[in-house]
Amino acid sequence: MNKAVFFDRDGVLNKEIGDYVCKIEDFEILPDAIDCILMAKENGFKVFIITNQGGIQKELYTLNQLHSFHQRIIDKCSERGVTIDEIYFCPHHPTVGNCLCRKPESLMLEKAIAKYQIDVSKSIMIGDTERDIEAAAKCNVLGILIQPNSDKIALLKKEILRINNN
Repeated sequence: MNKAVFFDRDGVLNKEIGDYVCKIEDFEILPDAIDCILMAKENGFKVFIITNQGGIQKELYTLNQLHSFHQRIIDKCSERGVTIDEIYFCPHHPTVGNCLCRKPESLMLEKAIAKYQIDVSKSIMIGDTERDIEAAAKCNVLGILIQPNSDKIALLKKEILRINNN
């Protein structure tokens, strides 16, 4: 079984701007984001991004634009010699209909857990909204709520030590 860190995207890895990130020039990776991914990987954790992207269904940006945002994170990680195991996103928006993948539902996490044989008791989800924490709880993953755009290094280090010492 593998341990994992699940990261929400907006407000956790890139700057939360209070609205949809629709243009690449508005996609700003937070200063500690790559360090957090690197720390998790160096400590034997799989790393996943779990993100709601309802702006696709609302036609505010395209799937290609979304991939360019994610490629920016992948490229920054690559510069540091680290990889993200997989990025899961929900393109649906609740005004159009319900789905099982949009957080607070847990399908994105469930897919990663099944595909990568994740030990949920040795995994965490870092998010900046209650829906992130609710999705994690539905999978018995510890959810850690942070303020949007805040530093996560000390918190992640503490949790990694806790998990690795159990």
